[in-house]
Amino acid sequence: MYNPKSLKAEEFISHEEILDTLRYAEENKRNAELIQSIIDKAKERKGLSHREAAVLLDCELEDKNQQVYALAEQIKKDFYGNRIVMFAPLYLSNYCINSCVYCPYHRQNKHIARKKLTQEEIRKEVIALQDMGHKRLALETGEDPINNPIEYVLESIKTIYSIKHKNGAIRRVNVNIAATTVENYRKLKEAGIGTYILFQETYHKESYEKLHPAGPKHDYAYHTEAMDRAMEGGIDDVGIGVLFGLELYRYEFAGLLMHAEHLEAVHGVGPHTISVPRIRHADDIDAESFDNGISDDTFAKIVACIRVAVPYTGMIISTRESQACRERVLHLGVSQISGGSRTSVGGYVEKEPEEENSAQFDVSDQRSLDEVVNWLMRLGYIPSFCTACYREGRTGDRFMSLCKSGQIQNCCHPNALMTLKEYLLDYASEDTRKIGEELIAREIEKVPREKTKEIAKRNLKEIEEGKRDFRF
Repeated sequence: MYNPKSLKAEEFISHEEILDTLRYAEENKRNAELIQSIIDKAKERKGLSHREAAVLLDCELEDKNQQVYALAEQIKKDFYGNRIVMFAPLYLSNYCINSCVYCPYHRQNKHIARKKLTQEEIRKEVIALQDMGHKRLALETGEDPINNPIEYVLESIKTIYSIKHKNGAIRRVNVNIAATTVENYRKLKEAGIGTYILFQETYHKESYEKLHPAGPKHDYAYHTEAMDRAMEGGIDDVGIGVLFGLELYRYEFAGLLMHAEHLEAVHGVGPHTISVPRIRHADDIDAESFDNGISDDTFAKIVACIRVAVPYTGMIISTRESQACRERVLHLGVSQISGGSRTSVGGYVEKEPEEENSAQFDVSDQRSLDEVVNWLMRLGYIPSFCTACYREGRTGDRFMSLCKSGQIQNCCHPNALMTLKEYLLDYASEDTRKIGEELIAREIEKVPREKTKEIAKRNLKEIEEGKRDFRF
């Protein structure tokens, strides 16, 4: 029985409800009247149910699809403006005891280089990331209670926050580690993490168990219910996602939105972020061997439909995707991207030798952070290095109320401009700095509240004089 308020995985992600949803969407994919009514509801900016969104995803009427794309772009602007948040992943270890068939870290892989960063190596990697200009990291590690216990993760977080190099500082650490206990989530919260991120990979239980044949990740319920334990442990910002290509994308789309509905129903706050990775080649993994891959057109439509269905969420796209693909989905709702990323254990201090490959997946967009920042600004976006909300306690429902009320333009917009100013002065190339200064001069005038605008202008001047870390 489907029950979004249940704490049991098979009840809030109901297989029967998903199948019914897919049938309903199939039956109504050319129902112009129904589709228009769903689009009209989406225009209210309060979101859609998984069933309504599934109809839009299946829609075969081109004029209606164009309305969805235009609405997705407008909703993204309404909630997040033209800001794009920047981050980088930092892989601590690829030791893993799971047997995930789509990941090269699986325990049967005997030839991948197994690595684990020491605290001194972490320090060097973080300095290299700071020297690029990054302020926000996403920690990644394989699941291995011997090599990667929670104590190692906590010590690593402490090390990262302690490092101040020139004008560099990592101001926010997000964590993407395996499903764990309420007690461990509480420890992560006390360590000062930002968002806890965990991808479901697939919501199809039978497929999930086949794709995870051995190891603790095999337990579908324990994995799917992780966000509830994280919330119980005090982490009120969580990030969800699926790995598109493992199962039929329509099924995953419905499951993803049902998970968001569940979090909203039980905890009063939906996912802070939704990620949309697609399976990629890596070491002994051949992406072509998975027969549920999706085209760029389908991928773009998924992004647009998630944006109109869950208007408040941040949407993340990584360097798995090419520059062209990332540019396309930026227009349709993506609000966070990585730049200058390495998916190997280490690799920021110096590039990893080919014979010591430890990467989790191949990077498609291999540009430097400066090149990505330059590109974004030429497209009219504001690259944001802001972490203010986390350090000001605006998390969970407090952030969501800020986002839903439209006050983000008086808070996040000036914060983005001030952190961009820091980046331009401390790290940018000459061309990037020139484009950025012109962008800031234009965008500061768009801050709605005059008092906020005045303070922001004064802070920008003080940043030029050497001061750092202003925030609203």
